[in-house]
Amino acid sequence: MASAMTDPDLIARYDGRLPRYTSYPTAPHFHGGVGAAEYAEWLSALPPEAAISLYLHVPFCDRLCLYCGCHTTVAHHERPKRLYAQALAREIGLLANALGRKALVTQIHWGGGTPTALPGDCLEGLMNLIRERFRVAPGAEIAIEIDPAALPAEKLDALAGMGLTRASLGVQDFEERVQKTIGRMQSFDETLDAAIMLRKLGVRSINLDLIYGLPHQTEASVVHTARQALELEPDRAAVFGYAHVPWMKKHQALIPEAALPVGAARLQQEAAIRKVLAEEGGLVPVGLDHYARPEDEMAKAAQTGKLQRGFQGYTTDLAPVLIGLGASAIGALPQGYVQNQPNIPAYEAVVAQGHFPVSRGIVLRDEDRLRRAVIERIMCDLAVDIPAMARAFGAGEQVLLADAAPLSGFAEDGLVDWDGRRVTVTERGRPFVRNVAALFDAYLRQADNTKPCHASAV
Repeated sequence: MASAMTDPDLIARYDGRLPRYTSYPTAPHFHGGVGAAEYAEWLSALPPEAAISLYLHVPFCDRLCLYCGCHTTVAHHERPKRLYAQALAREIGLLANALGRKALVTQIHWGGGTPTALPGDCLEGLMNLIRERFRVAPGAEIAIEIDPAALPAEKLDALAGMGLTRASLGVQDFEERVQKTIGRMQSFDETLDAAIMLRKLGVRSINLDLIYGLPHQTEASVVHTARQALELEPDRAAVFGYAHVPWMKKHQALIPEAALPVGAARLQQEAAIRKVLAEEGGLVPVGLDHYARPEDEMAKAAQTGKLQRGFQGYTTDLAPVLIGLGASAIGALPQGYVQNQPNIPAYEAVVAQGHFPVSRGIVLRDEDRLRRAVIERIMCDLAVDIPAMARAFGAGEQVLLADAAPLSGFAEDGLVDWDGRRVTVTERGRPFVRNVAALFDAYLRQADNTKPCHASAV
């Protein structure tokens, strides 16, 4: 059987536009029928003992990276950043007041954009406010995303005061030609210096973000980048396929499409990076696109079936509630999902009026919860027992097994092992795990496929 990386017929059959399944239902199906009133009700209904995680979104960067798909903007002046920090502080207060108690917080994640684009005193002030209004668990993970080329020395004192336990450094690619094309110049030494400084601050875990499928990348060049990444001695690594969606992110239109690797070339790059990280670096593959040292909590969670998947990708966090703070941030509660207003001035205006800035969301149905669980286990464990999962949710297995009918074809292609009840994604099929998960996505079948809203699956 030919390798999945070099089989053009296989790639043609399974290529398409699919979600990354950081939620189910996925964000394109959120709607304006869920707003601030529903969110307030959901918060008030949470059990007093419920632990929560906090995600704080900072929609600013010091430079525009052309590959970026995040909700962010370049801001060179300090005033808009301080105004935004004030709005974040107000939203934190609204949340604490709505909960009516100092809720237990087990994880805090600063994302963006580039969180360190905020002034240092704003970062420290917001972190202190969280500790004042919530009960941060002694072992709580406090993580932040960092651009190593935009980490001035004056920010280090602020980072030291935040009590960070994990930092994620954006690498993407170390090749100069690739960096010039995507507008992100960043030397290996800058990245190394950032990692060294963070470890000196007490950050005990470093994650690196790498991307394949960027313009001018080759199999040889991504291998070189992956080997340089290992020199930084990361505890974790995330390897993402570039999502070229210029109809959603207009700046991506500046990337020359003719320079983008496609199909088999992308898969060969992913496989080459995986080989370096796993075989040379000893990192354990986790789910679709993560890697971790064997002793890392993420690797252990993957081995014990406790790995979770959320809006920040794979996580070990078991809190039943994720609260999103900031413009465009998404929250996940037992009742459903909510997303804040993405427009920064609109977000700030609503919060200034003392209202939650929720602009859309979705209420979870019982069927959604079942399908979400099936999809999450496929994405995390690369396996699921469909009848057993249905029984756990008090549901019949017939509909799910009907959806699973195409798995026979997947099995013939060597992508899964399938006995009619349990599916296990094979190593050959790992790059196509989203295709397996998508079989159980009822919303995807109903979507208007003439309006693309997802990146390529391959």
